[in-house]
Amino acid sequence: MRVVVVGASGNVGTSVIRSLSEESQVTSILGLSRRRPGLEVAKVEWQTADVTQSALEKLFRGADAIIHLAWLIQPGRDRALTRAVNVDGSRRVFEATAAAQVPALVYASSVGAYSPGPKDRRVDETWPTGGVASSFYSSDKAAVEAMLDAFEAAHPRVRVVRLRPGLIFKREAASEIRRLFAGPFLPGSILRPGLIPVMPKVDGLVFQAVHSDDVGDAYRLAATGNAAGAFNLAAEPVLDSARLAELFRARLVPVPRRVLRGAADLTFRLRLQPSEPGWVDHGAGGTADGHVSRTRPSRLEADADGNRRPLGPHGRDAPGSGRPHAAAGARGRRARRIRELLSGVGARRG
Repeated sequence: MRVVVVGASGNVGTSVIRSLSEESQVTSILGLSRRRPGLEVAKVEWQTADVTQSALEKLFRGADAIIHLAWLIQPGRDRALTRAVNVDGSRRVFEATAAAQVPALVYASSVGAYSPGPKDRRVDETWPTGGVASSFYSSDKAAVEAMLDAFEAAHPRVRVVRLRPGLIFKREAASEIRRLFAGPFLPGSILRPGLIPVMPKVDGLVFQAVHSDDVGDAYRLAATGNAAGAFNLAAEPVLDSARLAELFRARLVPVPRRVLRGAADLTFRLRLQPSEPGWVDHGAGGTADGHVSRTRPSRLEADADGNRRPLGPHGRDAPGSGRPHAAAGARGRRARRIRELLSGVGARRG
């Protein structure tokens, strides 16, 4: 079985690559990324490609499954660019999948595609995927979900799987995640228990997270099995302000939602951090990432035709790195921070 992974070099992509490489059904993997990473994994060949302009059909020919992970979170200030990659790039991936007659397509959706919903109960995959208009991330995810509805209607022979994970983390991706959401002015060294004195208590701030390795396993199951449809991926416990304060050993300070949004808007306009205020609407305003998403790996496994590896929150750090080609040590960290500052906060493409 041959699998093509589009956007294979980041936080999730490296976990997907590693999980696929350990799967006996998979004989070859083509990892596509804008820059060739230094990661070497069994069964994997790498090729540079850009979803906005590369000839994808020829890269997809002969594949048994396409896993589409390519997505831009930054630069959030450049909507033309993010839309071109996230929405138009996804359209090109879907069209190339059909043209190359690939029988299976696995798409990296998100709980962020969901319309506003409840904070006090779980929702399943039937909840509407209308997104949150003020969040470009959510609205782009919703737009691609609608595009995929049309694709499925036009190509009923293609098995389509949509994975909708919560926030995805692993230790090796910590600096990348800090850069994408907080920018270079927040030192990663202070994001440790006991070093953050206070934590804002915001009504409605409720979300779930999942380990990148678990998500990688889910993509492997989706690509190699018989699953079709949408699957939420999330781990317990549900995270809110109180739980975050407990984890960081910080004191809770009540902050009205409008104040938090105003602060996010001001610091974004002043280019002090790269996350536009729609992320506050997205996470604390009754939005999709605030949903308590149902965890559904068991159904995905049951549909995966012989794969029965349990999925759940890892109690360990993931092997490997989402940035294997980055310079090591303090000198490398300083060089990367300087590049962030010179390019503009959040301006680097991810």
